[in-house]
Amino acid sequence: MDNLVINRRLTIPASQLSVSFARSSGPGGQNVNKVNSKVTLRWQIRDQPLISRAWRERFLQRFGTRVNVRGELVVSSERYRDQPRNLEDCREKLAEMLRQVASAPQIRKKTKPTLGSKRRRLDAKKRQSQKKRLRGRPTMD
Repeated sequence: MDNLVINRRLTIPASQLSVSFARSSGPGGQNVNKVNSKVTLRWQIRDQPLISRAWRERFLQRFGTRVNVRGELVVSSERYRDQPRNLEDCREKLAEMLRQVASAPQIRKKTKPTLGSKRRRLDAKKRQSQKKRLRGRPTMD
């Protein structure tokens, strides 16, 4: 198995990835009963020196439900009928998860509503109140 390249700053050595195989569930007949095509990939993330503390915290906040009590990220795939494609699918899932939390989310800058948007809002409120007023009982003058 090759090293897993996430981006130009991070490459996970193959020695850190633990892979196990099992029989898939669901339909598939004789193939699913005989072949260990399901792949489970484990990667120790809690004490990982390759990624920064901030990156790890963002990862655990977003994908913490996929981390077991030993601090291992568990990714599995049984999408395909054969083992190599499921292994590649697991590796791609892990890479995509790490890419999603690679950069810190941009902080929103506070902006004020424009003068035009304020006018449009007030005009809409006036039209709505006029519509409601016209629905009322006519006054007897």
